[in-house]
Amino acid sequence: MIKLLKRYPITLIIAITICYLSFFKPPQTELSEIRNFDKFVHLCMYGGFCIVMWFEHLRCHSSLRIGKVMLMNILPITMGGIIEYLQSTITTYRAFEWTDMLANTIGVITATLFGYVVLRPLVWKYFKKH
Repeated sequence: MIKLLKRYPITLIIAITICYLSFFKPPQTELSEIRNFDKFVHLCMYGGFCIVMWFEHLRCHSSLRIGKVMLMNILPITMGGIIEYLQSTITTYRAFEWTDMLANTIGVITATLFGYVVLRPLVWKYFKKH
């Protein structure tokens, strides 16, 4: 557990923040009036979450294994699904939405592509511990 905290501190903070934001009741603002704005928020939250996860993973590892890449996709998507389910069962002001799950998944997949194509060469060149 300590190893996980050392390697992925920002990722863990973001995961906790996403959990908190997923259960708190947001105030009504003008942004609430924009159709599907919350889907954009889901995409950004989970995409950002995964980009940070990629950065922290690449900083600590000198190679990529397909199992780890799959895990970096499965974990946040599963977390999003669990959160969606819990929102519908333990809150009265949130509901399970498949479109939220889709936005989460698109964010994760986009971040994975960005992580592999853009972050991987940059991190291994400039941030890798020698």
